[in-house]
Amino acid sequence: MNFTDRVKKYLPVLLALALISVCLPRGARFPYEYSKGREWKYETLFAQFDFPIYKTSEQISAEKAAYTRKVIPYYNYSQEVVNSSLDRARSLDLGPYSSLLQSSLKSIYSKGVLPDDLSADGSAAQNSEVIYIQRDKRAEKVPIQEVYRLSDARARLLSGLETVTDHSADSLFRALQVQNLLVPNVLYDKQTTELVISESDMEISPTSGYVSAGQLIVSEGELVTAQIAQMLDSYKKEYARNLGSSASPALTLLGNILLGLALTLFLFFVLKICEPKLSRDSRYYYYIFTLFGLSVLASLIVPRFSPLILFFVPYTLFALMLQAFIERKEAALLYLVIITPLLFSQSNGAILFVMFAISGVVSIYIFPHFRQGWKQFLSALITFAVLTVVYLAFRAAEFVTGSIWYPILGLFLSSMLSVAGYPLVFLCERLFNLVSDNRLSELCDMSNPLIRSLEQKAPGTFQHSLQVMNMADFVARSVDVNPDLVRAGALYHDIGKINNPLCFIENECLISGSDDREHSYHKDLPAAQSAADIVRHVTDGEQIARKHHLPPVVIGFIRSHHGTTVVKFFYNKFLKQEGGDASKIDEFRYKGERPVTKAQVIVMLCDSIEAASRTLKTHTREAYSNFVEGIVEGKMQEGQFDDAQITISELNAVKEALKQYLAQLNHERVVYPKNK
Repeated sequence: MNFTDRVKKYLPVLLALALISVCLPRGARFPYEYSKGREWKYETLFAQFDFPIYKTSEQISAEKAAYTRKVIPYYNYSQEVVNSSLDRARSLDLGPYSSLLQSSLKSIYSKGVLPDDLSADGSAAQNSEVIYIQRDKRAEKVPIQEVYRLSDARARLLSGLETVTDHSADSLFRALQVQNLLVPNVLYDKQTTELVISESDMEISPTSGYVSAGQLIVSEGELVTAQIAQMLDSYKKEYARNLGSSASPALTLLGNILLGLALTLFLFFVLKICEPKLSRDSRYYYYIFTLFGLSVLASLIVPRFSPLILFFVPYTLFALMLQAFIERKEAALLYLVIITPLLFSQSNGAILFVMFAISGVVSIYIFPHFRQGWKQFLSALITFAVLTVVYLAFRAAEFVTGSIWYPILGLFLSSMLSVAGYPLVFLCERLFNLVSDNRLSELCDMSNPLIRSLEQKAPGTFQHSLQVMNMADFVARSVDVNPDLVRAGALYHDIGKINNPLCFIENECLISGSDDREHSYHKDLPAAQSAADIVRHVTDGEQIARKHHLPPVVIGFIRSHHGTTVVKFFYNKFLKQEGGDASKIDEFRYKGERPVTKAQVIVMLCDSIEAASRTLKTHTREAYSNFVEGIVEGKMQEGQFDDAQITISELNAVKEALKQYLAQLNHERVVYPKNK
């Protein structure tokens, strides 16, 4: 490895190390972990400095509610309402009783009329013995019992009129429903009342006591009660500000560098040991370290503003961005490593790590089933449900305290942002030259210009590729291999035959329109030349693929679908009919590469079996079994699977799937009788 390659390899490690070293907090860290209702497992703790005991959010909320109940609500006396009611009274034809009605209305309105339901306007007057009534720019404190309720005022109006009038007048008043002339004229002043409440909030002290230096906080083995937990929370809050860093700045920086080195090397060696093929591919290597850097920024910078903001960070998006390009098993492991910076966040880091680790792995498992259209939101809801259940479990065990609704709101938005941010996959696909499942699905679209060209120029090869694609898809699902990947590999594996379609027997009769073998492409060619023309379709396919910017992973199928096998038909012809030298076998060997991944093994076997199965004379399960076993055994004897990352059990599963597919493909049908 030259100097440039070494720089490229270790540059992401150095950048990640520098980022972590800068982002890790340098202040004094509270050295104790505790939880209410659990035993204090450290030595007896005495206060090293004076500090106030801060009230909990629940205590402050309760005091605010108590102040709100004590605040005297403000009301406005509306003369406009009074004048309107009097005008309506004058419009009634009451003769000599008109002035009496107006006088009664004025008498009742002078004390004021409140609505029957005082809670309807949001006021707290129903719990108050007095209210303020603002009249003529002056506020007067009035006992609420001296102000009429609407129903009482209307009853008082009718009873007052009945005492000074005769029976006929009473009937007239009731017929005209004069009591409805009364409406509330003492109206709730929400703005003034809330202003008074906000001013009273300023009088609420955020502290409820004081602890002096040297005072006992908690003893070793003592149960951490709510009162002790409140003292510890206050002590923790003042710890960094009062003590600062106990070590020198240089020593603190050195500690941060060593921690950053540990985290970075953890990811580096996981890639080298567990996922070596990803570490060798610079595209995946840089992509994974980029996600790691983003995780560092989110975990170590965001808590500086507020630790609760971490609940809003869509960590599960990292899981989805990994599984878009990497196999699920590898993605799950790398995701757990990438979010390890959460453990070093300022508050509840371990709890958040567990929550997002579980939800991220669940997302990796379920997302392939819910990745299309609106179903992505179902995936987000499932992720939110998992996060909420784990969070509530921590609260039930009292590992987490404080408000419950704000974190749950954060987890909901975090889950939704994971779906909203998923289009970043397409940006990363371009930036890092990776291939997502969506890109593979696009390549399998039959309207793709390159596929249309294959269908027109080499129709037999096109049909063969379709059959291999369907067979490979069936087999891939049986051994948990990405079906989109094998479909794309199978569809393009013979794309090089476009350059010389008549060289291949499946195209001869379709293009020439004749079954005459006397005019076959290879009729007058030497065996070595025929083999060279056939072998060339691998290198031609690679050139065509690069010209049309096919992804490297698809080009890998073109190079490996024949591996380094020999074109046996023409090699045997060379030996038997032309008396050739057996040592020249390399002239008849494909210039590709042996398959490495399980997907490449599947496409190689499906390609060979689909082509050779057309020569089968007997269609029984035993015949299919012997046929598949023979093909696989031949590939193994030629050493084509020596570099393959496939186990014996997985290879057996592939063989069983191939046998089952052949049986389904060549099933028997009823012979329909001809009409006589």
